[in-house]
Amino acid sequence: MAHGEVLEFEEYVRTRQDALLRSARRLVPDPVDAQDLLQTALVRTYGRWDGIADKRLADAYLRRVMINTRTEWWRARKLEEVPTEQLPDASVEDATEQHADRALLMDIMKVLAPKQRSVVVLRHWEQMSTEETAAALGMSAGTVKSTLHRALARLREELESRDHEESAARALEASKERERCAA
Repeated sequence: MAHGEVLEFEEYVRTRQDALLRSARRLVPDPVDAQDLLQTALVRTYGRWDGIADKRLADAYLRRVMINTRTEWWRARKLEEVPTEQLPDASVEDATEQHADRALLMDIMKVLAPKQRSVVVLRHWEQMSTEETAAALGMSAGTVKSTLHRALARLREELESRDHEESAARALEASKERERCAA
């Protein structure tokens, strides 16, 4: 490349580097990778600078080089998979427990008074603030807080009593099973 073209390329880079870096940042999310992308594209373009007849199209040419480089990097990326002798335990999300929890929650909500139920639903399911809940229900913020406190305490009591009942039922079932086995 002739000395005049080298100076022309240097001037081009000096005047356009900010705009070109912005283009690179749009192509890759990491700012450091964007700088690397731009530098790689500039090196590749430098070797072909004399072949660009209309220098007004240099931005378009350089952007195309950045896109092609980014595509090459993407294709050459290393996958994080590592072959092993043993397969890992497969974890499958089972919505059954989630549905059972929701059904239990809906069932124990029946023990609450309507006002308590309304406060719990607005605060925890609708995720309203204390003030928003108070405005929606026409009560003071202090009343919302105390009602919510009592409602959550009542829900905890109900859950604990149901857990205790389930434990007792399981123990009784196990006892009957042992008696059958012994007979």
